[in-house]
Amino acid sequence: MGVRPAEAIETEPVDLRVMADDYREISDKIVKTIYNEAELITGKVVKINAPSTDWDRRLDDILTSRLWGYPFMLMLLGVILWLTVSGAQYPSQLLAAWLFSLEKAIGEILLLAGTPDWVYGFLVLGVYRSLAWVVSVMLPPMAIFFPLFAILEDLGYLPRVAFNMDNLFCRAGSCGKQVLTMCMGFGCNAAGVIACRIIESPRERLIAILTNNFVPCNGRFPLLITMAVIILGGMVWNAGNITAALAVVAAVLTGVTVTLVVSFLLSRTLLKGIPAFFALEMPPYRKPVLGQIIVRSVMDRTLFVLSRAVIVAAPAGGIIWLLANISFGDMSMLGYIAAFLDPFGRQLGMDGIILLAFILGLPANELVIPLMIMGYMATGSLQEIQSLTGLKTLLVDQHGWTCMTGICVMLFSLLHFPCATTLLTIHRETKSLKWTLLSFLIPLVTACMVCFFVSHIKMFF
Repeated sequence: MGVRPAEAIETEPVDLRVMADDYREISDKIVKTIYNEAELITGKVVKINAPSTDWDRRLDDILTSRLWGYPFMLMLLGVILWLTVSGAQYPSQLLAAWLFSLEKAIGEILLLAGTPDWVYGFLVLGVYRSLAWVVSVMLPPMAIFFPLFAILEDLGYLPRVAFNMDNLFCRAGSCGKQVLTMCMGFGCNAAGVIACRIIESPRERLIAILTNNFVPCNGRFPLLITMAVIILGGMVWNAGNITAALAVVAAVLTGVTVTLVVSFLLSRTLLKGIPAFFALEMPPYRKPVLGQIIVRSVMDRTLFVLSRAVIVAAPAGGIIWLLANISFGDMSMLGYIAAFLDPFGRQLGMDGIILLAFILGLPANELVIPLMIMGYMATGSLQEIQSLTGLKTLLVDQHGWTCMTGICVMLFSLLHFPCATTLLTIHRETKSLKWTLLSFLIPLVTACMVCFFVSHIKMFF
């Protein structure tokens, strides 16, 4: 009896996803068996004080349950964001007032020294004013958010979050550790990209890096909060912070959903492969150590991220000032660029000024709102309106913003390309121009598609 040639043998196609599910089930059984045996052996040798660990297990039954795990995560996220939003407002105002008082002193010194007007405008109204806004907007929220995040780390709660989300991310082709990097992205996407080092699999690390931008960082919080307050009618001050916090929670949920969808698509196109599995041993709950929290949150995260943002924002402020003050005829270069972008911006539910503000806000997301105001008011330097009522008058009454405009602005802010600091960090982490370019294009295309669909939603139904 002859043997068929190897190339003639017909084989059934192998479904890698089924294999992954089977492997995951077997892996879970093996790990569970190992831990059960280890517990039995330990129980024979060491006398375990059951009452001391009983509360840990009871707490885990709640925090990692399918019924209460997700609601508790959302509630905790809402509380942290509310504390960040509420706590950062007054320090931001004080810091901004101090920095802009220094602007006046610096300007007077330059004028007394006989500095030409264009040099004064470039250095003071361009470079320094951009730095002042970036620092006053970024520093207070990071100084609040990062310590809160460090407390959750020290308590041992973050591994529970990864455990709760692991199944969703595995089905999307990634792993639960990506949740931890997303949590870091709330403070700053650049810090979230650096946190991707904890993911051992190069494929899944790339997926986490490419999708980390879909989590709103503190640089995008001001725009999201401002739009939410104006659009949702949160002009009642005693409810404004709660409204803003709920709106940011909704934005976070949208970002997580988009992260899962894009991770799913990447795992089946550019980054095909079987998700890696890891055994996550729940650490015991611990008492936070104040010294470690201060060092990690202030020195390793807040100042590190702020220094990178300052390096990028300084030259950007000067360039923006030049574009706003170099004119051809009756219109500045900014005006010409905005007019060119206007037709495309209208298709996305916005306009040319808004689109230009996001493009020029590449160095730092904190510049987007002042750039919009500068474009609408046709001033030669970054401007800021002190009250939400004044901003609402400018946007809604004078320039025809609608509820749909505000929603599209929020969605584009949530999903658009990373800031320059994050892009530099991605290039440093991946050492690849290809992945850095894709990390810019994937969010940009996603934001344009979502905004186009939302702005034309009546056309589709």
